[in-house]
Amino acid sequence: MPTHTIPVIAIDGPTASGKGTVAHRVADKLGFHYLDSGALYRLTALMALRRGTDLADEHALAKLAEHLPCSFTGSSVILSHENVTDAIRAEEVGNTASKIATFPAVRHALTGLQLGFRKAPGLVADGRDMGSVIFPHAPLKVFLTASVDARADRRYKQLIDKGISANMEDLLMDLRARDERDTNRAIAPLIPAEGAHVLDTSSMTADQAVEEVLKWYAAVIK
Repeated sequence: MPTHTIPVIAIDGPTASGKGTVAHRVADKLGFHYLDSGALYRLTALMALRRGTDLADEHALAKLAEHLPCSFTGSSVILSHENVTDAIRAEEVGNTASKIATFPAVRHALTGLQLGFRKAPGLVADGRDMGSVIFPHAPLKVFLTASVDARADRRYKQLIDKGISANMEDLLMDLRARDERDTNRAIAPLIPAEGAHVLDTSSMTADQAVEEVLKWYAAVIK
């Protein structure tokens, strides 16, 4: 099957909108491959923090991204044979990832890596610019959103469930800062892609959101 004919469902949205959970479940339901593009930026951030790379050095960060020794096994994220699934979810890593994602050279370095996930029988890709930049011709584009309060509450519960202390006010401040950074960056800002279905998950369960996405996909492949 030629690569350009392999179906892609692009799911974008802000931090803690539920796009990762929804995308993963949709991929499982359809038997498709899954790409967590945000994990690639988090992996680059984790490597930079561990190596003491200057976080203002765009060229050095891009070199890290270009040669990222990573793989995804089920729900696990592997970096140089180390399971870093939990490590990349740390708040410091997330904040750093959001900052380095503003660098054009870093985004360019990761583009080829992301495109390589498009394999038969199909791909569900989640991130910030899957539908607007990486897979602009995807047959289905979804933009998941939710109120900042709903997203902070989800993030708080995730951290507490993992035994990580969290402060709601700090989480709200962090999410607002990330939203501001992501939506106003010059390169690939966080916006709904042209033709995307916008889904507000503030008062929805993950299962309800998954069913909505599957319904939309069934309609586009008729």
